Amino acid sequence: MAVVKADLAACQGYANCVVAADDTFDIDDDGIVVLLKGRIPESDRARVEEAARSCPVSALVVVDDGEAE
Repeated sequence: MAVVKADLAACQGYANCVVAADDTFDIDDDGIVVLLKGRIPESDRARVEEAARSCPVSALVVVDDGEAE
């Protein structure tokens, strides 16, 4: 299983991730990404990775569960 990590300090609220995977990402009232789920099933991994790559400031990354530290 994969894990999503967010650099909240880097997030600028572009919401590209939300457009690409609204079941995994949201934006709070302050314009910062919210992870709706941290663990991503392999069946959703490619879609969520694409959503993470769509972030203009590279605030999101998807890693294997063992690399989540």
